[in-house]
Amino acid sequence: MASNVASEGTAAAENKIGELRRDPFAMLPFCGYNMGDYFAHWLAMGEKADTAKLPRIYFVNWFRKDERGKFVWPGFGDNSRVLKWIVERLEGRADAVDTPIGKVPTKDSLDLSGVTLTDAQLDLLLTVDLSIWAQEAALIPEFYQKFGEHTPKGLWEEYEALVKRLQGTKSPEVVAAE
Repeated sequence: MASNVASEGTAAAENKIGELRRDPFAMLPFCGYNMGDYFAHWLAMGEKADTAKLPRIYFVNWFRKDERGKFVWPGFGDNSRVLKWIVERLEGRADAVDTPIGKVPTKDSLDLSGVTLTDAQLDLLLTVDLSIWAQEAALIPEFYQKFGEHTPKGLWEEYEALVKRLQGTKSPEVVAAE
């Protein structure tokens, strides 16, 4: 899933600053060969590795906005609270809820002492909006097609699995942390 992460463009990329683009790790302007081959390299490395020694990958959206367009998560030093949850997950001490896109923290597993978030804001932060994710998933093929036959089969398989997980979820709208 990390191969198609969207982020806001930067001055190094050939798009408007702030415009969303699919550019994993902001590498497209700097990769000297086909990104499909780059992805294939890392998939091959993963296949050769001892899975117990592979790093765990966590996605974070620090920029989730509410209905007024305001950022919900306080940011800055409070980002370490999420990092604390990640470390506690790695140590087997923090809970998570399974969603079609991965695991999200439970409400009680984040250290929110001293943070002023309402229950509604916390619900928003810990909710996976399946309709938004279905829209996101629909944008992946166009991105992968840019790499032609170089796009590894494993990426297409993960894409198909994501679509199936999104379609197979009981709730048509959201999956929330319990």
